[in-house]
Amino acid sequence: MHSDTPAESTPDPIRSHPRMSDAEATAEARRIIADAYRPVPQMPTRFRDPAPLPAYGTTPPVPQPDSRIVPPWAAGTAVAGIGVGATCVGLGCGIWLACQGFAAVTLTSVLFVTLPIAAVAAVAAAIGSALRSLKAAHTETHHHYAGPVRQETHTITAHTRGLIARTHNEHHR
Repeated sequence: MHSDTPAESTPDPIRSHPRMSDAEATAEARRIIADAYRPVPQMPTRFRDPAPLPAYGTTPPVPQPDSRIVPPWAAGTAVAGIGVGATCVGLGCGIWLACQGFAAVTLTSVLFVTLPIAAVAAVAAAIGSALRSLKAAHTETHHHYAGPVRQETHTITAHTRGLIARTHNEHHR
C-alpha cells in the first residue's frame, strides 16, 4: 500500500476460506451501510457569467418579424380536416355511448360503424377544397393598348436526346 492512497480504496486481501465470522460479517455490513449513506460531494450544476456580452458595432438590434405566408386554400383545408376529425370523433363517441345502452358493443365495431361517416366527410372536404382552388385559379387578363400595337407570337420547340443531353432549339414564327 502506498502512503498517499487512502485505506478505504485499497482492496481487501483474498481469503482462503469463503466464510466470515459473525464479527467480520457485522463489520462488513456496517461498512457497506456507511458507504451507502455517505454524502456525495456536490458538483456545480449551473454557472452564471456576470461579464457583459461583447458589443459588435453601434447598431441596435432590429426586430425581425415572422413573415411566412400560408396560402388560403391550405389554411382552409387544414381547418376542414380538423373539423372533419372532430366531427367524426364526436359522432363516434355519441354512437358508442348510445350503443352501450343497447348491447355490449366493442369499440372496434363502433369505429367500423362510423367509418362511412368519416369517409363521406373527408370526400366533402376534398371536393370543397378542389372547388375553392378552381375558383382561385380562374383569372382573367385584360390588355388595354393605346396607340399602334404589333403583337408577335413566337414558338420555340426544344428537343433533348441522348445519354449526354443535346438540346436542339427550333424557332417558329
